Amino acid sequence: MDSSIENRKLRMAMIGGGPGSGIGDIHRKAALMDGEIELVAGAFSTNPEKNRAQGKAHYVDPSRVYDSWRDMLEREAALPADRKCDIVSIVTPNHVHFEPAKTALELGFDVIMDKPMTMSLDEALQLRDVVRRTGRTLALTHAFATNAMVKCARDLVKQGVLGKLRKIAVQYPQGWLHELIERDNHKQASWRTDPKLAGAGCIGDIGVHASHLSETITGLRVISVAADAAAVVEGRTIDDDFTALARWEGGVRGSIEASQISFGEGNGLAIRVYGDKAGLEWRFDNMDFLIIKYQDKPWEKWARGSTYVNAASPSAAQITRCDKYHAEGYIEGFANIYVNFAKTVRKLALGQTPTELERDFPNVEDGVRGMAFIEAMLQSSRNNGDWTDVARCD
Repeated sequence: MDSSIENRKLRMAMIGGGPGSGIGDIHRKAALMDGEIELVAGAFSTNPEKNRAQGKAHYVDPSRVYDSWRDMLEREAALPADRKCDIVSIVTPNHVHFEPAKTALELGFDVIMDKPMTMSLDEALQLRDVVRRTGRTLALTHAFATNAMVKCARDLVKQGVLGKLRKIAVQYPQGWLHELIERDNHKQASWRTDPKLAGAGCIGDIGVHASHLSETITGLRVISVAADAAAVVEGRTIDDDFTALARWEGGVRGSIEASQISFGEGNGLAIRVYGDKAGLEWRFDNMDFLIIKYQDKPWEKWARGSTYVNAASPSAAQITRCDKYHAEGYIEGFANIYVNFAKTVRKLALGQTPTELERDFPNVEDGVRGMAFIEAMLQSSRNNGDWTDVARCD
């Protein structure tokens, strides 16, 4: 271990995130936001010219801009402790998640990666075994679930504000794939609509966010689904829309639906949770606020950064950067994961125990549950919406 880790930024290498990679740019901005991390190496693109250009754009030493992710990991692992990277960020298409993550963990690096974690549940279980065997830390960027008011909602549910939970409804409409834009070589659409590169379409790209959000707020696992998924746009070979009935632990029922062909929609993620005392609603398009709903008294509108939110939810307070009069946004959700991931990695490297708040980020277990959800959804849809159990992989 490099003993200097206590007094410096964590050194990060990135796999993927070349020119035109929207998610790669978001990860870089999020990683650097809180001053815990610096970008020192990368294998940004399989195109040599684009790879070098991206390294230059971020002032990475040209000798540490590598031709391939495997070359980068092996050469970084061989560097002296006071030079090599500490963590690896993976922002590639889904089919290039498992092998780089597995290799990085086995070479002694901690990993932060985009979702879904892998292409299959079997790969997810293998990756979890590697995490357990190596003792390394893996974080998964379910950024919506790390919003301050989502954490506040989670804490209020734990405190019993809603009472016994009864019903959950999650919607995630988008409209950007309402046409067959992948035929025009649209970079993001091309791989997301290719089953060999993405695995699942709408279910894996945004449906897994909806499922994870429901589990984060309620603390209940999705245990079975009855799904109807389809490729609605003619000529597409992967699902771009789905609706599912769902059952959660404790007898809670509800629905999860997502779409990428809902004309005119941007990023309409929203969740409603109802108990026997109250309900709550959180929407991505109004993410700084949480609505608590009552039957016989006025609804409450909780605002991020308020003293009452910070008092009720320390997990929300610790990731609040601005006061309630200034909005926080999408990139901060990623930054919330990066900063807690960095603090956890640093403490573990120093032989210290991270606090519960520092370890408050999606991890390999979330990745396993995400893949179990995806596979159950696909199986249910293939079987005309038959109720299908989500594999419990404890």
